[in-house]
Amino acid sequence: MLAVLLEAGRHWSHGYELARLADLKSGTLYPLLIRLEKQGYLDAEWQPPSEAGRPPRHAYRLTASGVELARANPPADPVPPAGRRREATI
Repeated sequence: MLAVLLEAGRHWSHGYELARLADLKSGTLYPLLIRLEKQGYLDAEWQPPSEAGRPPRHAYRLTASGVELARANPPADPVPPAGRRREATI
């Protein structure tokens, strides 16, 4: 998750996008995002809908301390290219 957010830089990322890129289910993703925000590693904000009739979306990006955390803890497995899923490891 941190690698995906680090790659996004200062760009805001939405939960669905993060779930897809990190290959995480929402039940894993959102508790992790909430915890990272509470610890000061993420900025989060509600953004207005991109189209009329759509709900606002929550967006996330790393804070300066989040960038430090991500750089200090590189993933064991590299982030898979968009559209490819990670292989399960035992």
